[in-house]
Amino acid sequence: MRSWISDPTDIRARLEEQARAEGFSALGICAPDANPQLPERLAAFLKADRHGQMGWMAERTAWRAAPDALWPEARSVIMLAELYTPEHDPVEILTHPDRGAVSVYAQGKDYHDIVKKRLKRLGGWLVGLTGCEIKVFVDTAPVMEKPLAQAAGLGWQGKHTNLLSRELGSWFFLGAIFTTLDLPKDAPEREHCGSCRSCLDACPTGAFPAPYQLDARRCISYLTIEHKGPVDPELRPLLGNRIYGCDDCLAACPWNKFAQAATELRYHGPHGGPALAEFAALDDAAFRERFSGSPIKRVGRDRMVRNVLYAIGNSGRPDLRPAAEALLHDPDPAVADAARWACGRLP
Repeated sequence: MRSWISDPTDIRARLEEQARAEGFSALGICAPDANPQLPERLAAFLKADRHGQMGWMAERTAWRAAPDALWPEARSVIMLAELYTPEHDPVEILTHPDRGAVSVYAQGKDYHDIVKKRLKRLGGWLVGLTGCEIKVFVDTAPVMEKPLAQAAGLGWQGKHTNLLSRELGSWFFLGAIFTTLDLPKDAPEREHCGSCRSCLDACPTGAFPAPYQLDARRCISYLTIEHKGPVDPELRPLLGNRIYGCDDCLAACPWNKFAQAATELRYHGPHGGPALAEFAALDDAAFRERFSGSPIKRVGRDRMVRNVLYAIGNSGRPDLRPAAEALLHDPDPAVADAARWACGRLP
C-alpha cells in the first residue's frame, strides 16, 4: 500500500524545491478565504462600469470574489510566479512609428499553455507525494490571482493594480494550485510604493482615476485586446503605435531594477516590432497562420488590423497611406472606419 508524505512542513519544503525544478521563480501559500475584502472591492469596480465590455467579470462573481466558494474542499492555495522579463527596453519600440508595439507578454508563445503544463506537472507530483486533490488555474477561471498572490506573500498590487515584487520586479505570470492539503501559510506582502507615482504618470490615456484604481475603459491593453468595435476617436491618437497591449506602467516601475532574467526562452519574440504595412495586409487565413500558438490569436484578424490602422493614422508617415487606403472598403465596419480615420490623418 502506498505510503503518503503527511507532514505539512516537509511537504512545503519539497514543494518549493520541485517548483524551482519546474522553472517557477517564486512560490507562496495562502488560505482560500485570505481576502475577505474582495467581494466589496469587486462589486464597487463593477458598479462603476470600469470593466467596460468584459462582461465575463460580472459573471460568477460569487466564485470570483470568494475563492473558498469556488472549491469548498480546498484548504490551501499555492501561488506560483514565472518570469517573462524582457531582454530589451520594452518601450523603445514606441520611437519607431512605422512598426507596431506588442506587449512583452505576447511576443512569444502563449503563456497559458506553458504555465498550465508546468502547473499540471507540479500538481501531479504533489498528488503522487501526498494523495491530495488539486485544481490548477492560469487566468482561465473566475480566480482573482493578484489578490491571492499578495495574500501568499509573492508581492503587492501597486498603484497600477498590477502585482509587484521586491525580488522579481513587474514581469511575471501567475498560476494557482488549489489543494485539499492544509499547508503552512505565508504572511501577506504589504505595499512598498510609498510616494512614487511613476506608473500613474506613464499612462498615456489616464486610465488610473486614483492610485490603486483602474478604469479599464481607458486602458490601452483593454482597448486593443478586449474592446470590440471602433475605439473612441478621442482615445485613438493616444494609442500611438501600440497594436496589442501596453507595457508603459509596468516599464516605469522603479522596482524593475531588481527584476531577474527570464529562463523560459519561448516567451521572447524577435527584437523590434512588426512592420505596420505588413500587418495591415493580413487576411484571416494569414492572421491565423502568423499567430498560431500566440496569445494574440484570440483577438482575431479584424481587431488586430483595426489596431494597426490606428497606429498607421498616428504614424505621420505618408508612405503608409496606401496600406490604409486598401482597407477603406473592408467588410468589417470597424476596420473600414479605422482606415478612413487613418487616411484622414495622413498627408
